[in-house]
Amino acid sequence: MDHVLGCATSLVTCQKVFEGPLLNSLVSINQGLRMYIIEDKGGAIALMLASLLFLGTWPAVLTLLERRGRLPQHTYLDYSITNLLAAVLIALTFGELGDSKPNMPNFFTQLSQDNWPSVLFAMAGGVVLSIGNLSTQYAWAYVGLSVTEVISSSMVVVIGTTLNYFLDDRINRAEILFPGVACFLVAVILGSAVHASNAADNEEKLSGSTNNYKLGENGSVEPSKDVIQKDAPKDLENGASPNKYVVKAEAGTAEYLIELEERRSIKVFGSSTFIGLGIVFFSGVCFSLFSPAFNLATNDQWHTLKEGVPHLVVYTAFFYFSISCFVIGIGLNILFLYRPMAGVPKSSFRAYLNDWEGRQWALLAGFLCGFGNGFQFMGGQAAGYAAADAVQALPLVSTFWGILLFGEYRKSSRKTYILLGFMLFMFIIAVAVLMASSGHRSTK
Repeated sequence: MDHVLGCATSLVTCQKVFEGPLLNSLVSINQGLRMYIIEDKGGAIALMLASLLFLGTWPAVLTLLERRGRLPQHTYLDYSITNLLAAVLIALTFGELGDSKPNMPNFFTQLSQDNWPSVLFAMAGGVVLSIGNLSTQYAWAYVGLSVTEVISSSMVVVIGTTLNYFLDDRINRAEILFPGVACFLVAVILGSAVHASNAADNEEKLSGSTNNYKLGENGSVEPSKDVIQKDAPKDLENGASPNKYVVKAEAGTAEYLIELEERRSIKVFGSSTFIGLGIVFFSGVCFSLFSPAFNLATNDQWHTLKEGVPHLVVYTAFFYFSISCFVIGIGLNILFLYRPMAGVPKSSFRAYLNDWEGRQWALLAGFLCGFGNGFQFMGGQAAGYAAADAVQALPLVSTFWGILLFGEYRKSSRKTYILLGFMLFMFIIAVAVLMASSGHRSTK
């Protein structure tokens, strides 16, 4: 906690640095350009749909890298760089284009204003989001991509959406919003049933395997040594993952499940179910808080700003939000290089710099997450953050990628397929209902 508070204090200090001649020069250069604000409901919904696609895709990219053996510390460091860059690009483009609105100064002007209470709310949102994202990177390995997203999204809907409804002064229609929340909860129950059924299918596959793989005590695996690529690099300092294996088995078979365990960077066979679920629920709490914190940063419902000081525009708030997200993500993962968790191999900063395998995908994931969050906040500013939380239906997208890329539910039972179909149908209903509840925020 002391480290987090120290980071927050440093960020506030950084804000004051912008108050000198450099900022005045930038303001004069950009005084002819003004920010672009989304105000109509149609534009807000379009942004939320784009956000849904982006936020449902980047977890699949990071999961793919983990399954290929890339260390999660290396991946998250790359991801953090482009995640911040996306916020900077949004601030310098959308935040400086279009017509000026009353009490809505442009991005550079706000950097010098006395708006530190709102800045702290934005940074607090970035802190909890960064910790939540970091946690889910391990939860995807323990619990699976689809189920992790379903549980964490449900917690956002139940906790975060409810908080946003009251913070937004009920601009969303409750008679539509809360039935949408109920649909989400039904989908969560179905998602849990899918996971239980698929886990039972996998256990049956493993117990019925006829090759030279065998299960040890407590469900752990004693793998065949033949699947290991003998000339795979072993030294992390050379930037190569120590877990490179040749995948020969067909997706959905017992052999595929075991070979996946052998090559991935986070080993999960034989681990307690409660470890994975505990990580998922922790990340769900973090995700539930970041959107309300951002809501407070841009709308000042608690009246923390001095009289006459304009609210943070969404682009400025997102800039500070992403800076704190970047600081926490970089700091924790540099620590995890030397003190890894979840049985991940120890690494070093030099090893990270030399590890180019899959780096382009990690950088892409950072862009997708950054623009996805930015579009969600831009849509929420116009239509209400409770309606913008409809993007928490991202398990729709994640499940699609999980089936297409990772062969999830391949060769599963008929019961699993039926439950999966009902879950996806209920998520579609939930997205439609939550978006239909969107209101219109006054910009007076």
